[in-house]
Amino acid sequence: MTDLKSKSEGRREEDREEGPDGGWGWVLVAALFISTSLVFGLMRSLGIFFVEFVQYFEESAHAISWISSIGLASQQFFSPLGAALCNAYNTRLVVMAGGLLAGLGFILASQATSVFHLYLTMGVVSGFGWGLIFSPMVATVMAAFTRRRALALGLAFSSIGLSSFAFNPLFLLLVERYAWRGALLILGGLSLNIIPCGALIRPRRQTKAPPKARSAPAGSERRQSCAQRVSSYLELSLLLERPYLTFALGVSLFNMGYFVPYFHLVAHSRQAGFSEYQAAFVMSAAGITDILGRVASGWFADLGHFRLVHLMSLWTFLAGVFIMLLPVSSLTGSYAALMTVALFYGFTSGALTSLVFAVLPAIVGVERVMGALGLLQLIESCSGLLGTPLSGLLKDTTGSYVASFLVAGAFLILGTLTMATLPHFFSCKNPLPPPPPNRRGSAADKESSLHPELEQMNDLTSDPNQRGLE
Repeated sequence: MTDLKSKSEGRREEDREEGPDGGWGWVLVAALFISTSLVFGLMRSLGIFFVEFVQYFEESAHAISWISSIGLASQQFFSPLGAALCNAYNTRLVVMAGGLLAGLGFILASQATSVFHLYLTMGVVSGFGWGLIFSPMVATVMAAFTRRRALALGLAFSSIGLSSFAFNPLFLLLVERYAWRGALLILGGLSLNIIPCGALIRPRRQTKAPPKARSAPAGSERRQSCAQRVSSYLELSLLLERPYLTFALGVSLFNMGYFVPYFHLVAHSRQAGFSEYQAAFVMSAAGITDILGRVASGWFADLGHFRLVHLMSLWTFLAGVFIMLLPVSSLTGSYAALMTVALFYGFTSGALTSLVFAVLPAIVGVERVMGALGLLQLIESCSGLLGTPLSGLLKDTTGSYVASFLVAGAFLILGTLTMATLPHFFSCKNPLPPPPPNRRGSAADKESSLHPELEQMNDLTSDPNQRGLE
């Protein structure tokens, strides 16, 4: 009986460890698939509206570029708030509220009478909603997988490439049939589909309640306790760790140039003499190889032959090179040359995206992924805010997009060089992440400071197969 009981307990323990790599986790992958397509896939395809806004509002390319940049920067700026709200309250409600705001922003944008209105609606309101969606959804999926984490993220993020392929001709058709106002109204309705995606997140109950205080703390102690809780929810201690700051700086440099082709390649292609549908199809074709890049990169990374940070750096360097080749290929007027470079760019840009977030647990440890994602998005917001307007400014100054793409590609290459300064970067084995500070208290203290979805990730650190992820 004792042997049977021990075997039964061992089997339950094994099921508990193996369980996160399947089951409801794949439902969460599908929810993240839809959510990212309606956030970043939609964001990438806003280049279709770029020319319409320039003509309707009679503004410069630089002024119109701020619409997309404010949206991207808002999404990244408010991500720490989304992560903190999830740590403090309920991930499901936070994501559903984000979906409501994302749709509301586009619905209000359809009634805009000036570019400033678009800044507020498509930029701030929708961007705020996106900030409440992305980091919590990614952290929830990462909590549901261990050995297949990179593949799960690659499959979920493949929706960005798929939606880029589908949205560009769709948005162009909507603009032709309903004008840009009607098209934005329809996009607002599509964005509301994020709400049921958030509803799929299963809330987890804490197993233990934090102990009650024996006496009410004094005013200064109460303020100090509140500050400590806020710092714990936001994981502000990461800002004092060199590996995380180096990683965040490298990703910020990626961000300066990564989105430039998705906002300006359609306009550049039309300026180079290609038709509207030819220009839109360039982005759609890049979206196809983007899908392949994300899935193939995640699958290959999970084989464990190379460190994730090395693979990420390789794909980022190649993506920067192909961004710089995009305008060069179109100087000859060859549509085939432009299409070829765009296909290679789509594959490499998709491949690097799957690994950026998969690398993060090796940098900070799985316990602090939620807060690390939020802070990373906040740090990226400055580069996201400046990248596309800088590209538009270079176009207004030089009269073409050649300098814009050359500078954008250079930012990705510079980010790759920054990643090379990470501690133990040239080692073949990934170093163990540092233990989180001030987390050695009681079990109740840990439960009160950690997000319930991430508590399961802490249990998985004992799985020896997890080393393969790093």
